[in-house]
Amino acid sequence: MRMVDLIEKKRDGKTLTKNEIDYIITNYTNNQIPDYQLSALLMAIFYQDMTDEEITNMTLAMANSGDVIDLTSLNGIKVDKHSTGGVGDTTTLILAPLVASVGVTVAKMSGRGLGYTGGTLDKLEAIPGFKIELSDEEFIRIVNESQVAVIGQSGNLAPADKKLYALRDVTATVDSIPLIASSIMSKKIAAGADAIVLDVTTGDGAFMKNIEDARRLAKTMTSIGKLANRQTIAVISDMSEPLGEAIGNSLEVVEAIETLQGNGPEDLIEMCYVLGSQMVVLAKKADSVEEARVMLQEALTSGKALEKFKEMIQNQGGDIRVVEKPELLLTARYQVELPAKSAGLVSKIVANELGIAAMMLGAGRKTKDDAIDHAVGLKLHKKIGDSVQEGESLLTIYSNTEDLSQVVELLYQNIEISDSAKKPILVHDIITE
Repeated sequence: MRMVDLIEKKRDGKTLTKNEIDYIITNYTNNQIPDYQLSALLMAIFYQDMTDEEITNMTLAMANSGDVIDLTSLNGIKVDKHSTGGVGDTTTLILAPLVASVGVTVAKMSGRGLGYTGGTLDKLEAIPGFKIELSDEEFIRIVNESQVAVIGQSGNLAPADKKLYALRDVTATVDSIPLIASSIMSKKIAAGADAIVLDVTTGDGAFMKNIEDARRLAKTMTSIGKLANRQTIAVISDMSEPLGEAIGNSLEVVEAIETLQGNGPEDLIEMCYVLGSQMVVLAKKADSVEEARVMLQEALTSGKALEKFKEMIQNQGGDIRVVEKPELLLTARYQVELPAKSAGLVSKIVANELGIAAMMLGAGRKTKDDAIDHAVGLKLHKKIGDSVQEGESLLTIYSNTEDLSQVVELLYQNIEISDSAKKPILVHDIITE
């Protein structure tokens, strides 16, 4: 088999076989195929697309390129949840203990944030003492005893994806739906889940800027799931404004605690119910999403979910006092209000630009090696559709540096106040196959 023949085949719009895809992924991972040939193939895929079968074969080849986590020693159906990224997306911190409190097995591997999208691990590390690295034995024991643990991804999980992603990044082939879908699903399959709930975000703060692309990505991933024998459901949710009110690591931990106490922002609670009820049904703990939602509401109002969050923190070495005393989390030196320049209705909040503002404060990373400041970020007081008076605070900036002129300028450029405003629809669609 010659790589040049496979490039030519895909360039001409023909379908690659499973053996051909296995050959490409195995040899590229083992440094037997040079970057320049793989780059040519990626561009051919970008223009010629792939069939669902090709995408599934590529996904499975990438999933099997390194460690495949064996979760068979865990009790119950293992359900994973993955978000394609957003701003202020605190759902995992709430969902993990919430669905675990109604009996769903949550053995979650999460990633770090990069750019304007936050990472679950960075948020959990804002809790003093919280360990995101556990031995395989510890991980299995904790999940079997208390249904939930959230850890960092194994270093050798889908290594083909890491190599391919780095190459896509420098060859202008990142926004190819087959390549995005196989990248996400290869990691989920390698992580050992039986069933997967995907939160495919769309809008300014998302990777998929429009609903058509989000729907195609969602359908592609649910199709991969089906062909790979993993029950997969995709929720297409809106990220044209940040989810919830907090952007930043300690601030989002506080927001998660408040939500588990029943006092969270409406959109964040609703998103947790939508995603959580799908997880509960896939885990066969309820027969319908309506029944699952009632179970989750009861777990939240009774305090069961909050107790499970404390248990999760304690099991992973964290200080559970933060639940009662959020002031134990790192706090920023300066808190500065951003007053509205005019009265009216908030008509636009550009999510990714607010994410960039939080990153400028130190809440996110420009490169994967950057250190982050857990204390800094933004807390919104107004969302799209809310009325505001001139001089009223739109948000609070939490910062450890005094000069905020660039951040303030960026924020004013990306929050609009008008005479009319339309609240975004939170959930656009749910794709089951």
